[in-house]
Amino acid sequence: MTPRRKIDIAVVDSNDSLYAREPKVYPREIDGRFQRWRTLAVFWLLGMFYAFPWINIGGQQLVLFDLPARRFHVFGLTFWPQDFYLLTLLLIIAALSLFFFTAVAGRLWCGYACPQTVWTEVFLWMERKIEGGRNARMRLDKMPWSFDKLWRKSAKQLAWVSFSLWTGFTFVGFFTPIRELGGNLMQGSVGGWEGFWILFYGFATYGNAGYLREQVCKYMCPYARFQSAMFDRDTLVISYDVARGEPRGHRRRVKADAGSGNGQTGLAASVALATADASAASDSRPLGDCIDCLACVQVCPTGIDIRDGLQIECIACAACIDACDEVMDKMHYPRGLIRYTTENALVGKPQHLLRPRTLIYAAVLAGFITAFLWLVGSRDAVIIEVLHDRNALFRTLGQGSIENSYNVKLANKTDADMLLSLRTETELPLRMIGKPAVTLAPNEVFSLPLTLRADAGASSGRQPITVLVLDANGAVVARGKTHFFAPEKP
Repeated sequence: MTPRRKIDIAVVDSNDSLYAREPKVYPREIDGRFQRWRTLAVFWLLGMFYAFPWINIGGQQLVLFDLPARRFHVFGLTFWPQDFYLLTLLLIIAALSLFFFTAVAGRLWCGYACPQTVWTEVFLWMERKIEGGRNARMRLDKMPWSFDKLWRKSAKQLAWVSFSLWTGFTFVGFFTPIRELGGNLMQGSVGGWEGFWILFYGFATYGNAGYLREQVCKYMCPYARFQSAMFDRDTLVISYDVARGEPRGHRRRVKADAGSGNGQTGLAASVALATADASAASDSRPLGDCIDCLACVQVCPTGIDIRDGLQIECIACAACIDACDEVMDKMHYPRGLIRYTTENALVGKPQHLLRPRTLIYAAVLAGFITAFLWLVGSRDAVIIEVLHDRNALFRTLGQGSIENSYNVKLANKTDADMLLSLRTETELPLRMIGKPAVTLAPNEVFSLPLTLRADAGASSGRQPITVLVLDANGAVVARGKTHFFAPEKP
């Protein structure tokens, strides 16, 4: 008889959670050359976002996606539905640019230009200004509710909500003229859809940049998952030099440093702790340059330890590089323990910026950019659409002559008035009844009637013709295709 095995059954308290809560990340503020570049990128990108809707060129908003009128105004150019192929090209260029820059220098987009990163930096800045530095924010979250905690948390929420609503308002201002939208908002007459999108985009900004933050990069963004397909051993990534840094351990600084100042207290404390007298004598090997101060971990916005190797959570913001370089300066060690480098360079192999992958990306990207610029510069100034009269294909007049009527739809895509006239291009002996002409204002659409007549016996059946649009100088600015109908000859 087989003996019964004793099975231990774990009893879970109903008050306990089966899953650990994601710990909150408190990134420490750090100054350095890379962080100054990131700050500049934040000012530049947010400056464009918040300023462009308020800039007018020739009375037209600099960037306006006028969906009801089906026109996009971008930097003085007007794009119509017929220009949709240009948007396709632009999206291809954006994708190829992402592939190219990732192959060359890793996740530069994530660290410096991604909207999630840019807006998160602004929300973190507001949080620091109101709640204090890293240690102060950690203490504030742990302490019981008091007047000081209440007003700081309330002030932060007020700043976040105000900035989020302003962001939502600006976003809608790219689709509705922002001055008109602002006037309607002040009068309380904002449309339902406009109000919905202001609140929706404001809420998305508040949630993503205020609360989700690094969770978006770690769990929601697909880019981190497929970036490895664009990496190789010559891609520049942020790496910890294991050969130089290990074994890590605390040690006394070579020279005392009493530096202090705004934003540096926490880092100085970390270095002081890490550089206390070593009890690291348990390892007979000489210590590496890493003093295990954890400064690189404390400044990371996603809360990872770069010393564990390249991870999908790393957004290549280079905060750990600036923090480590500052510690190396205090220790009088050479910089670069954490740096932008390649896998080949770390093991002493030569690195290659120009390689088949990057050359192919660069060549294809350059080709698409050239094609896009050429197509934008060579766009027709006028859109023409020739619609044949649907009531009757043709009319038979006295003496057997045949007439066809058309409705020629014209659109002026330029920002200046245009005097336009029509002419036909065909092998048929057609006569144009009257001299159809019209002056179109910028971006105006107008339907111009056109009547063509053929003498008896001059045409039979369905014959192709071309309608030419001429400007004031007689130059052809657009062509439209249609047909002339006549009775079939017996």
